[in-house]
Parts: sequence; C-alpha cells; structure tokens
Amino acid sequence: MLTIRANAKINLTLDVLHKRTDGFHQVEMIMQAIELADILKLEENQSGDISITANVAHLPCDQRNLAYQAAMLIRETCHVRTGVHIFLEKNIPMSAGLAGGSTDAAGVLLGLNRLWNLGLSLPELSQLGAKLGSDVPFCLQGGTMLATGRGELLEKLPSMPPCYVVLAKPRFGVSTAWVYGKYRGNTVQSHPDTAGVISALGQGDLLEVAGRLNNVLESVTMAEYSLIRKLKENMLQYGAIASLMSGSGPTVFGLVEDKVKAEYIADQLRRQNDAEIIITKTVVENGGYDGKAIITD
Repeated sequence: MLTIRANAKINLTLDVLHKRTDGFHQVEMIMQAIELADILKLEENQSGDISITANVAHLPCDQRNLAYQAAMLIRETCHVRTGVHIFLEKNIPMSAGLAGGSTDAAGVLLGLNRLWNLGLSLPELSQLGAKLGSDVPFCLQGGTMLATGRGELLEKLPSMPPCYVVLAKPRFGVSTAWVYGKYRGNTVQSHPDTAGVISALGQGDLLEVAGRLNNVLESVTMAEYSLIRKLKENMLQYGAIASLMSGSGPTVFGLVEDKVKAEYIADQLRRQNDAEIIITKTVVENGGYDGKAIITD
C-alpha cells in the first residue's frame, strides 16, 4: 500500500488572455502549493477493478471522480491488468478553486507509477495529467510555478517566501466552466503584473508579492456572490497583508505573516460569515517527482 499526500493550490495571479480556437482560454497565472492536502491510500488488487471509497459521503466515487479517471487512464495507457483500490481522505473543500480534484488525480498518477513500477517520467505523467485537467500537471510538481497555455505549460519560479494562509470557503460551489463562460475581458479594470510578481519572488519579498495579487475571474464571481467580496474585505480588516479569490472561486485566501494573527483572523471570520475557515501554510515543493516526501510505503 502507498500513501500519497496531495496538496491543494492557490493562485497568486490569474490572467485570461484570450479564447483559443480549441475552445479553451489562454491563461497566464502563478500557482502556489499549500500544506492543506488530501490523503490517498492505494492498494493493488488482482481483480483488475478500480474502486474508490472516501470519508465524505457526497463525493462521487465512480467514473465522475478524477482520481478514478486517472487510475483508468494510466492503467489503459500502460496496459496494466491489475487493479487498485483508492481510499480518499478528503480534506480540501470541493468546488473551491483549490484544485482538489486535480491534485487527487495527480496523486493517483504518481502513486500508480510507483506501485506498478511503470517508470514513466515526469513529462510523460504531465502529458497524461493534462488530458484529465489543466491543473493536474502543476499538482504533480507543486512549489511555485508560472502556468501558461490552458494552464498545463509550467515554468518553475523562485519559491514564495513562507507565510500562513487563511482560507475561507463559502458553503456554495462554483462551476469553473460557468465562470469562464461569463468572463468578459473588456470589463476587467486591472490585469496581473505577472513580471512584477516574478521579480518580487526572486527578491524573496513577501510584501511585494502580496501587493501584486490579482485574479481577473473575480470580475465574474464577485459580481454574482457578494459574500466573496465581504470575505476579502474581512480578511484585510482583521490583518491579512493581502487577500484574493483562488482560481475560479469561491474560496478566498488571505496571506498572513504569523500564526497568532492567522488564528485571530480565522476566529473573526467564523463569527461573521457562513464559510468553512482553514488555516494552512505555503509550501516550497510537494516533495519532488521521486515522491520521497509525498509517497510512503
């Protein structure tokens, strides 16, 4: 049996450049891994079946689950006859803009590559992952990355200075397809200064990074859900150095310099808002492709 720690992500920036001829949107974004993680346990079986059980009753555990799809894809691609049972301890909120489904898929690809001794390289796993979702290649690597294309083309960036992250996930979910479908670039007042954030990362300057957080998809989601704006305002009111919606939302995060302040902000948010509040931290890497830090026998 293998145990995999599958980390969530936040977006420090997210810009939508244009709609592509293939129907996807061309994006440019800086993605950051955080310590919040799902835990997957993979156990091989000889029946050839793929099965999933989870600690969350309403989580689909069939072909709709990206972890299931990842197992099926790598097994069919590599002509494996044995099966696997996946137990999923779900800690990342669903439909949250935190790549919960994508990181589970990435964890399954990493884990089965090792469990079945397939010997696939990271680029090969990333090619498989991109078939499942644009965030999967990032989730295979973690750390701090510039993502372009539809999100699958990655460039490693200087590590973000460590800090605490307060997450506020409203009780509703948001469809990524709906957000992108509603996005209109001509209504966006400011776009991310991606080069400025990369420069600040190179200098190790947390305040400079925080001062340049920007996500153009807020123009869609905040217009529909006033709670997202309220959560951002509350984060800043109670001491976060910056706040932003992650991905297509609806989760809002605040960057905080120390644990005491993070706990204070979290307490205030719980009192005033109907949202799930989580304190976590940034991580430099998820352990690297060899899986030493994220996969244990």
